[in-house]
Amino acid sequence: MSVDRPAFYALRSGGWRDYATLLHLPYTAWHLSYVVVGGCLAATVSWPRLGLTVLAFALAMGVGAHALDELNGRPLGTAIPGPVLVALAVASVAAACAIGVAVAFGVTLWIFALVGVGAFLVPAYNLELFGGRLHTDLWFALAWGGFPVVTGAVAVGGTLPPAAVLAAAWATTLSLAQRRLSTPVRRARRHTTAVAGEARLADGTVEPITRDTLIAAPEAALRLLAWSTVLLAAALAVWRA
Repeated sequence: MSVDRPAFYALRSGGWRDYATLLHLPYTAWHLSYVVVGGCLAATVSWPRLGLTVLAFALAMGVGAHALDELNGRPLGTAIPGPVLVALAVASVAAACAIGVAVAFGVTLWIFALVGVGAFLVPAYNLELFGGRLHTDLWFALAWGGFPVVTGAVAVGGTLPPAAVLAAAWATTLSLAQRRLSTPVRRARRHTTAVAGEARLADGTVEPITRDTLIAAPEAALRLLAWSTVLLAAALAVWRA
């Protein structure tokens, strides 16, 4: 584990690797899984609509939101030019909205409201608009946890079944757990230059406390949670298929 990288999935800086890092692939797959879970809880699963909804979230969240996040303070330290990040964000969010509008005409006009909410959340959260009032753990959990589940269910089935409401609560709670784990990891990786200390165990053993020890456990939990959510979504998709 290299603690010199801004994230465990970050590649060596430069060229195409910056764009791969920008996608936050493990976390993007994690949150796209919420869309699949919501879609698979619809009474009847329309796989084309589910695929389009996943694509829309991949564009808006996986590309657009992360591009704006990088524009706002360079947390990943990429060398992607600012205008390129803006273009990526605008183009990806616009494409996602176009997909949402197309799906709405074929399913339910309620999707227009969901498209509007999503288009608002991407800049509001990632650019910390309104004084950062929406850039909190709870808003992260609602925007990237509960909202994808709800949208997936409505886009695929046209309604919001009770099971999807419960699933949205699950995704929100799990996303809050993600933030509780990822926040100290980000601080240790990106803002901590040195750690000094030791832990004395009851048997007399002395273990040093380092950046590695601060990061190892929560980061391992994040990796496992990402995989477990993807596997749950895959299991639901296979079951409904």
